[in-house]
Amino acid sequence: MDNLQHIVVVGGGAGGLELVTRLGNKLGKKRKARITLVDAGLTHVWKPLLHEVASGSLDANANEINYRAHARKHHYEFQLGRMCGLDRRKKEVVIAPFHDQDGEEVVPERHLQYDTLVIAVGSTANDFGTPGAQDHCLFLDSLKQARRFHNLMLNAFLRKNHEAQLDRPHTLNISIIGAGATGVELAAELRLASRELPVYGMNHLTPSDVSINIVEAADRILPALPARLSAAATRELERQQVQVHSGQPVSEVKANRIIMQDGSELASEMTIWAAGIKAPAFLANLNGLETNKSNQLLVEQTLQTTQDTDIFALGDCAACPQPDADRPVPPRAQAAHQQADTLFKTLTRRLQGKEPVPFVYNDHGSLINFSRYTTVGNLMGNLSGRSMYIEGKVARLFYVSLYRMHQVALHGFVRTGVIWLMDKISRAMHPRLKLH
Repeated sequence: MDNLQHIVVVGGGAGGLELVTRLGNKLGKKRKARITLVDAGLTHVWKPLLHEVASGSLDANANEINYRAHARKHHYEFQLGRMCGLDRRKKEVVIAPFHDQDGEEVVPERHLQYDTLVIAVGSTANDFGTPGAQDHCLFLDSLKQARRFHNLMLNAFLRKNHEAQLDRPHTLNISIIGAGATGVELAAELRLASRELPVYGMNHLTPSDVSINIVEAADRILPALPARLSAAATRELERQQVQVHSGQPVSEVKANRIIMQDGSELASEMTIWAAGIKAPAFLANLNGLETNKSNQLLVEQTLQTTQDTDIFALGDCAACPQPDADRPVPPRAQAAHQQADTLFKTLTRRLQGKEPVPFVYNDHGSLINFSRYTTVGNLMGNLSGRSMYIEGKVARLFYVSLYRMHQVALHGFVRTGVIWLMDKISRAMHPRLKLH
């Protein structure tokens, strides 16, 4: 193993985990290369589903992938820890010490040598320095944060249900700052929770007692998507009694209210920040690698970093140029999936001394899911270049297929079919909402 080329992938998100799975199956299994995944957590949950974990619509325990078990099955190694530094001269990744819940050091700082390094550490929320955001907002960057939100939400509903029982004022004000896909889908999931929880004992609280607001600085929600899709999403949110506040930049967040730039205020006992993303801060000072103002690593079209041809980056943490376009590849799950596919080809070719494969992004469209109510979206025509608007059951089918495609990349068709069947059985046997 010491004589094999060592490919290290940092980050087990959508792109990183798909990449090590394919590399392990292709190269690790045949002992053509040594493959190692480094991640700060022990399990993987597809990030576009975190808002469903937060609302309780999805049980993360049933959808987690344990890295150690997955590594054994797919012929790669797993290192638990957070990347905190890089020595390009020695070709070493620095992994921070790992501590337990009591703060005791379990494993000290480690240095992991590589021949080829892939950085796929994803992104975090960008609060743009808004006063009070870090102190008073909840975020959904990780599974841990999603679970914390779920517990706080259940406690808030329980508290308001008790106040309603005592005939006290009991309106629960929830605000979501940012009307991108995550913010819009979370609003729909929270409305579903407000209708489901009274079924499970909180019967003194009605959906109208839960005020859900979504605040967007742009003049319309989903500003990065086509106007027709934005208009359809607005109509659906209004139908679900979600208050939409567009053209309202937030100037400050306080413990129980949001202050807008025009001086108006919005009561908010639970505030979720879902406006914008940036790459992790440690990338901005990573041994001379170039980054932009959002901490994203600058890469060539081959996904190689501009300063080191042995270091690649993919997903949300990479600023990859698009041919004939001013903007880089958008930070979306489909982009990470496509980049993982291209990088798999490049890394297998590198072992044969061949040139890397340039990455070309293909936008397949966008889908916005409104919980169990409906789904809207647009699909891009590969031949015509035009988009086709879809909604309802057809759109929902395409939306679900995105996650199933991710599972196929990680498990194969047969096992994904078994997982789908188990999901059906689980939904028939368990409550429609996670209650703890």
